[in-house]
Amino acid sequence: MAALPTSIIVDWGTTSLRATLAGEGGEELDHLETADGITSLDKGKHEAALMAALAPWFSLHGALPVAALGMITSRNGWVEVAYVPCPAGPAELAAGTVRGLLPNGSDLVFLPGLNDPARQPFPDVMRGEETQIVGHGLGGDATLIVPGTHSKWARIKGGRIDGFQTFVTGEIFNLLINHSFIARGSAQPPVDDPEAYRWGLREAKQSAAMLSLLFSSRTGGLVGHLSSKQLRSYVRGLVIGQEFRQAREAGWYAEGEDAAIVGNDGLNDLYVVAADIFGLKTSVAVDDTLTKGALAILKQTLS
Repeated sequence: MAALPTSIIVDWGTTSLRATLAGEGGEELDHLETADGITSLDKGKHEAALMAALAPWFSLHGALPVAALGMITSRNGWVEVAYVPCPAGPAELAAGTVRGLLPNGSDLVFLPGLNDPARQPFPDVMRGEETQIVGHGLGGDATLIVPGTHSKWARIKGGRIDGFQTFVTGEIFNLLINHSFIARGSAQPPVDDPEAYRWGLREAKQSAAMLSLLFSSRTGGLVGHLSSKQLRSYVRGLVIGQEFRQAREAGWYAEGEDAAIVGNDGLNDLYVVAADIFGLKTSVAVDDTLTKGALAILKQTLS
């Protein structure tokens, strides 16, 4: 017997709206995506965009509770929801939600982000990744890595997210590969070279001189040791390698320890390779952690 839908999870970011029709146990029954990111919508247009996107599901299944998370709850989104401070679990995150009602009678729950007041020089923040972490599970103390444009390293302790740190690895890579001297030397169309990626990781492991290492992507080409087809992957290895090096120096792990990779940005395999080179044992979470985490918070909110 097919599972019945019980809720809708909306991951609403800067450039897109992604929604999942979910069953009681977190099963993904259907999925949709539109280009209605928060940057494309004027103030006051969010409700209409959401209702239009979800209309087919509402027509088939009637009113269902909707959980909205991501940049839609930022100051540039629909409703700004205050960050919940660490340490926090589903109960604390549920207490920080903001509730509304859609025109068809569906409950609308805006999920909060999370901040780490202990981080220096300023509190660190996340919106959305905390939901993935909750979905992964908070049952045992652990270190988690959430790869992305702004990668997160988080620590689970006592059944809650105890603290975290952001590394802007993906954004730096995109800037370098598209808007720096490196862009002029990289092959087009882009080529992924696994061995060049490992090469960059090994160089990053050996040296913390990131600003000098980046220039090696040019000098390597000048002396004929680094081809244009290797350049992109080599630079990616440098920046992800620096993330692992700095995370180690910040105390997130020591060689030989374990961590779990939680993510859905297509970077998991790259982070597994990096972890191996840096001596960190990793496991990779299933893909539906965001849905499961949102459901856990939604259930606490509506109970």
